[in-house]
Amino acid sequence: MPRPSGIYARGLLWAMIRVKFSKSAMQITTDIGLLIVRTPGICGNRPRIAETRISVQRVAAWYKMGLNAEEIVERMGNLTLAQVYAALTYYHANREEIEGYLTAERLDYQRLAAEMGQPV
Repeated sequence: MPRPSGIYARGLLWAMIRVKFSKSAMQITTDIGLLIVRTPGICGNRPRIAETRISVQRVAAWYKMGLNAEEIVERMGNLTLAQVYAALTYYHANREEIEGYLTAERLDYQRLAAEMGQPV
């Protein structure tokens, strides 16, 4: 499988996750550096979980609301624990970037609520 373009691993130490099956020489390896991608035109070119439209920002928001990785997986149903941990790792390694997205989203919400006459 070709390596997707636009992968951002700045500041992250990516390792290989290895799962070994007993009585078998077969190994399944996931390069966690491939789990977070950016693609122009998808999610505003913000970092997201590969092969989904779930942004790191969204996972970080749930985490900041008090959900742990397992609860985020349960809430989504279509993510693996490895994907959620990759998103959280990206968030912690690039906190300023993701916090900027969260702040912009909150300000947009407040502006729109005010325009609609809704309490914030």
